[in-house]
Amino acid sequence: MTDFAIFSGNSNPVLSKKICDYLNVPMGGAKVKTFSDGEIQIEINENVRLKDIFVVQSTCQPVNDNLVELLLMIDAFNRSSAKRITAVIPYFGYARQDKKVAPRVPISAKLVADLITVAGADRVITMDLHAGQIQGFFSIPVDNMFAAPVTLKHIRANYDHEKLVIVSPDAGGAERARAFAKRLGAGLAIVDKRRSAPYVAKAMSVVGDVKNKVAMILDDMADTAGTLTQAASAIMDHGASEVHATCSHAVLSGPAVDRITESPLKSL
Repeated sequence: MTDFAIFSGNSNPVLSKKICDYLNVPMGGAKVKTFSDGEIQIEINENVRLKDIFVVQSTCQPVNDNLVELLLMIDAFNRSSAKRITAVIPYFGYARQDKKVAPRVPISAKLVADLITVAGADRVITMDLHAGQIQGFFSIPVDNMFAAPVTLKHIRANYDHEKLVIVSPDAGGAERARAFAKRLGAGLAIVDKRRSAPYVAKAMSVVGDVKNKVAMILDDMADTAGTLTQAASAIMDHGASEVHATCSHAVLSGPAVDRITESPLKSL
């Protein structure tokens, strides 16, 4: 009998199964049902008293359903006398709303952090937070894992570093791109991006040498892919031989797939 158990919500069943197979433990039994009016009902089908519980649940689309499902599962384990509850949230939704950018708007990332804490989580494990300072929104320990080792391994195996230039699609990602470029011994470029409205990205210019280079756009998240595709077009306009992209969180909502298909991107 193990002293820990892994449970999954509806957003990550495949990932949870892979984790369980790797650790050679069975998946925890939980029933997630929805009433006709949309209310979510959670039922844990096994004894979790004094166990370490890991709930694997991304807050991806549908964001609000998955978030409420996570909160209810945490509450159910808390009320079932679990020893410790760790929320494993590979993609932390609402992370883009981490500060006030206009009057009378919420700091949604902070609210979500409070909800997870109040529900009864003892620890959070996540990956490539959109803003690292979100860790400070929690009053419980947060482990922000990095996708960099996996991404670096892939780039090294598939691209010639002498012809490669790492591109940040905006100024906010410059530090991440610089770190990758240093480790790969590659060049560095930054796309100057201006937003006229949410989900509307306009790539203006490219800072750095991309001419006759293989450009790799490095981003943490691709949602509607407006940033990626605008950046790809700008890079090709500045003389790059080809352009690729990599992101930790391929949300790909709305028109994302069509935009990527029609863009100069050779791979994602």
